[in-house]
Amino acid sequence: MALVPALPKRYHGPSVWALYALGFIPAAWAFYLGATGRLPGNAVKEFEHLLGLWALRFLVATLTITPLRDLFGLNWLRYRRALGLLAFYYVLMHFFSYMLLDQMLRVQAILADIARRPFITIGMAALVMLIPLALTSNNWSIRKLGQRWNKLHRLAYVIAAAGALHFAMAVKVVGPEQMLYIVLVALLLAWRAVRTPFLRWKRQRTALARSHPATQKAAG
Repeated sequence: MALVPALPKRYHGPSVWALYALGFIPAAWAFYLGATGRLPGNAVKEFEHLLGLWALRFLVATLTITPLRDLFGLNWLRYRRALGLLAFYYVLMHFFSYMLLDQMLRVQAILADIARRPFITIGMAALVMLIPLALTSNNWSIRKLGQRWNKLHRLAYVIAAAGALHFAMAVKVVGPEQMLYIVLVALLLAWRAVRTPFLRWKRQRTALARSHPATQKAAG
C-alpha cells in the first residue's frame, strides 16, 4: 500500500505543469538576487554555481522516482519526464551562464577550459549526453525507439555520476555538500545493480502470500 494517498487522475496533468512552474523558481530567484547585487562574492560565479547545483538536484530527483516506487509504492512516474527536462534546462542555463556571463563568449578560452580543466570536460560531457535524452523525452520517441529508448535513457545514471564528480572537482576542498551528492548518486547506482533481484524476490513473496490462504483452505 502506498505511503501517501494517490492523486486523483484529473489532477495529474495540472500537477506536472505546476512542477515545471515551481522548478524554474530557483533560477528566477537566483537571477533576481544577482541582478540586485544580493549574491555574495562573485555574483556571476555564484549564479552559475546555483544553476549547476539545481541541475544536479533535479537529476538526483529524476533517478529517485523508480526506487521510491519499488520500495514504498509511491507512483510518481508522471513527474519523471518533467524532472529530467528541468535538469536539462538547468544544465543548459549553467553552461550558458558560464559561456556568456563568465567567459563573455570568448570561444578560444571556452574550448581551452573544456580541453584542459577536467571538471569542465566532465561537465561538458554530461551536457552532451543529456541532449539525446531531452530530445527523446516524448511519447513519439518512446513508441519509435521501443527497448532502445530504455537503453538510451540509462545514460541518466552516467550523467548523474558525472554531475556529482563535476560538482566535487569544481571546489578546492570537497565538503559535506559535495559528499552528500556523491553518496546519493552512489546509492542510486547501487540500487540499479540490485533492483532486478529485489523485484524478483518481491514478486515471489507476493505470489506466496496470495497462495498461502488457498493452501490453508485446502489443508483444512
